[in-house]
Amino acid sequence: MHVNFVCVKHPSGSTLSGIHGVPRVHYKGKQSEYYIMIMDMLGPSLWDVWNNNSHSMSVEMVACIAIEAISILEKMHSKGYVHGDVKPENFLLGPPGTLQEKKLFLVDLGLATKWKDTGTGELVEYDQRPDVFRGTVRYASVHAHLGRTGSRRDDLESLAYTLVFLLRGRLPWQGYQGENKGFLVCKKKMATSPESLCCFCPQPFRQFVEYVVNLKFDEEPNYAKCISLFDGIVGPNPDIRPINTDGAQKLIYQVGQKRGRFMMEEDDDDQPKKKIRMGMPATQWVSVYNARRPMKQRYHYNVADGRLAQHISKGNEDGLFISSVASCSNLWALIMDAGTGFTSQVYELSPYFLHKEWIMEQWEKNFYITALAGANNGSSLVVMSRGNCNDVC
Repeated sequence: MHVNFVCVKHPSGSTLSGIHGVPRVHYKGKQSEYYIMIMDMLGPSLWDVWNNNSHSMSVEMVACIAIEAISILEKMHSKGYVHGDVKPENFLLGPPGTLQEKKLFLVDLGLATKWKDTGTGELVEYDQRPDVFRGTVRYASVHAHLGRTGSRRDDLESLAYTLVFLLRGRLPWQGYQGENKGFLVCKKKMATSPESLCCFCPQPFRQFVEYVVNLKFDEEPNYAKCISLFDGIVGPNPDIRPINTDGAQKLIYQVGQKRGRFMMEEDDDDQPKKKIRMGMPATQWVSVYNARRPMKQRYHYNVADGRLAQHISKGNEDGLFISSVASCSNLWALIMDAGTGFTSQVYELSPYFLHKEWIMEQWEKNFYITALAGANNGSSLVVMSRGNCNDVC
């Protein structure tokens, strides 16, 4: 038996393991300091296939990928999860030389989150935190860039960018570098219309992009209609397709004769047609975006006097500085941040409140008090820092 030892995060082995397009999990546990998961052995990723084929893929190959990937996402979404990091590297084929070598799998569930409560069926609460980003910049949805709560639409938008990349070999927002890369990529995505993004792609790819970028947070995607777009591109015999599309056949059947042209509008029930996002006007959305990198933060609590130095030293090694301290029952609590703006820091644990001579010595060295706390036994902890504290003061 072939097994693959990998260290990954998995939202729930029993919930998603073995559903269509997700590898089976044979074992989860801990050995020594490592968390272990044993999964099915798989083959190359779509990025590997694209890279080894002179950075290109045929239209039929990408259309088959679209059909099967939509089917896989539909199954995952039906379990109440969104993947959160759809990209070529996370789609793998089966092992070469086996019956599954043309079967598509979606892996790496480290960023998977729930879009609904599987018990009640209620959607998770919508939120927006522009300083928080989850995913891969190149393929992330605009909503992910803006820190919005992930839902089904985000996986499909990332899939759309994945398909265009595999077909064209490049996306318009590649090449940005530096601290503001995420901000610039987000602006470029907003400014790129489906027509421009898919200018060298067959029409179904543009129609798919148009559809997914206009989905609402709580809207249920019409997976069957999305599949029907691409089913008209591939050959009629599923047995000779470059990617196995067996998993999508049920959804394809639901469409019946509605293959080929896909009208991007609401069903014919006398409701107004959906407004299509066409590109440039959407750049207004970025007006409240904060391009500052997300802050990395760590906290420690119930820390005894003798353990303070160890925690602080480890935090400093990781680029963190103390931003706040507190005490309860003669034990200390620390908050350490990467975004303080401090360049150096000193602290003093004193048996009395406060060690004024030490504080005055540090003032002479241009250190200033940025945090302090006193304990019930009369001792005190004073933190003094040097550098730009505008970010936290």
